[in-house]
Amino acid sequence: MSEPSIFTRILNGEIPSEIVAQTDTLFAIRDIAPKAPVHLLVIPKTQQYRDVTELAAGDPALLVQMIELANTLAAEHSDGDFRLIFNTGANAGQTVFHVHAHVLAGGLDESSMNAG
Repeated sequence: MSEPSIFTRILNGEIPSEIVAQTDTLFAIRDIAPKAPVHLLVIPKTQQYRDVTELAAGDPALLVQMIELANTLAAEHSDGDFRLIFNTGANAGQTVFHVHAHVLAGGLDESSMNAG
């Protein structure tokens, strides 16, 4: 079995982080290096899927739940408009190989295009 990802360790309380939302299958935290006034991460509680393509193939319903939570968070933390980014692969900027979505909102500019 692989080592727990940083997100699993956050969920388990091993690494401190503010969980801003949680469902039975997902949780959301603030990004530690925000690229926009609102920069949240929506993360499945399972680390079974490395990236969004694996998630879409393996559990499309969970992917839909991620998008629904992103929409809810954008409405709660900003004006409802948001950018949703999934990095897939190291060359695309993915640094944690536990699928997660970046929710960016609140006055975006070009620097927000490079969400980690």
